[in-house]
Amino acid sequence: MTTADSRPGGPRSPEQRKREALARLARDNDVWAATADATGEPCLVPLAFWWDGEAVWLSTRDTNPTGRNLCASGRVRLSFGHTRDVVLVHGTARMLTREELPAGVGDAFAAKDGWDPREDHPSYVFFRVAPQVLQAWGTVVEMAGRTLMRDGEWLV
Repeated sequence: MTTADSRPGGPRSPEQRKREALARLARDNDVWAATADATGEPCLVPLAFWWDGEAVWLSTRDTNPTGRNLCASGRVRLSFGHTRDVVLVHGTARMLTREELPAGVGDAFAAKDGWDPREDHPSYVFFRVAPQVLQAWGTVVEMAGRTLMRDGEWLV
């Protein structure tokens, strides 16, 4: 991927940003997941993920702060990439146990990451994160028009 700083001609079009955001979701291995507890105490952790074309799948223990926060509020912000080429997703998460996983999800998650939470500690669960807002930008010149999805619907 290129960033706005390294490409002549100014900011990327919304269509190009969408293509590149979807490519990042398909190929990156890890994401920063931000949650908060009921008192507002933030928690930020890197997690492995799998993108199924509609939702981001995460796995973590339901006993750690991130798992507890996701179970309690269902709210999460995910940050893919780096500060000069970021995809930011505001989403709603739904917890699923190993037994509740739709067919193929666990295998696809394990194949992408090389780690299978289903074979790890029993406290590992999965979270399906449905994007509600998706933003993508490189630098300040791309701040305008960075929102590519709102209310779960693509704008481009």
